[in-house]
Amino acid sequence: MTDTMTAWVVRRPGPMATRPLERVRLPVPEPGPGEVLIRVEVCAVCRTDLHLAEGDLTPRRPRTVPGHEVVGRVAARGPGAGRLAEGGRVGVAWLRSTCGVCRYCVRGAENLCPYSHYTGWDTDGGYAEYLTAPEDFVYPLPEDRPAEGLAPLLCAGIIGYRALLRAELPPGGRLGVYGFGASAHLTAQVAIAQGATVHVLTRAAEARRLALELGAASAGDAYGAPPEPLDAAILFAPVGDLVPVALAALDRGGTLAVAGIHLTDIPSLNYQEHLFQERTLRSVTANTRADGVALLAHAARHPVRVATTPYGLDDADRALADLAADRVTGAAVLHVGG
Repeated sequence: MTDTMTAWVVRRPGPMATRPLERVRLPVPEPGPGEVLIRVEVCAVCRTDLHLAEGDLTPRRPRTVPGHEVVGRVAARGPGAGRLAEGGRVGVAWLRSTCGVCRYCVRGAENLCPYSHYTGWDTDGGYAEYLTAPEDFVYPLPEDRPAEGLAPLLCAGIIGYRALLRAELPPGGRLGVYGFGASAHLTAQVAIAQGATVHVLTRAAEARRLALELGAASAGDAYGAPPEPLDAAILFAPVGDLVPVALAALDRGGTLAVAGIHLTDIPSLNYQEHLFQERTLRSVTANTRADGVALLAHAARHPVRVATTPYGLDDADRALADLAADRVTGAAVLHVGG
């Protein structure tokens, strides 16, 4: 192992045209107590990384390495770490640590922990050749699946799975999916496997074609109306203007879950049109480790098709720029090491 590594840092948040990322050489980090050092194989590119780079998500530390959908191998273990074997394939997700003792952690809602920390926001993430993570928050991963197909499951998949739970879709129900990027195309497949009828509403023609290929019952424009009332909907696009659109598409008793960490302002809502008849608007905040375990178990039983666009680590800035310009179908994935 070398003493330094290639990584990308958020130099100065701003639009991608201002080149907010900088390619640098950093020391290979050392795992602390209870941590493991992970040699990165691939890191998927999340819209949250874009929000951090462009400043929509306020950086919590200067020159952070983004990336929180990491597949790699345990390269070393810090003091007290022993659950994961060196050389084993593992995954690192958005939720990096929680306090474990607050009222939220105790009741199983660790995603709401006020003292939680996040990969690629509070600490350096996977746009690098190595990263460290607390062993208790690292997921063992199967050896028989390509790393490129596993990485998007670790945030896009997990957050979409939690959003589906928050949407409270009844068995055999009608689900609307607004936006159809990395998370949405995985969540739609999970819902279809559970017996749902899925209607996709998104502005990109290529995404609409993919939705139909994956089994969606319909695919139309984001601001259009689905062909039937919806029992539940999930908003993946970070566009507040779509909240009233999606609420208006709900049947009586329907629920809209907003899946993103960032959302533009929501226009005024009309109580009678958007919320009456017991329609519900809910947010989704991070994930619990139980969500991750459940999603990975579901994917093992019902393999999902993961649409990816590959990039090399040297092209991380281009991957984020393509994501910002809606030039990515499915999930962008950085190939870092073998």
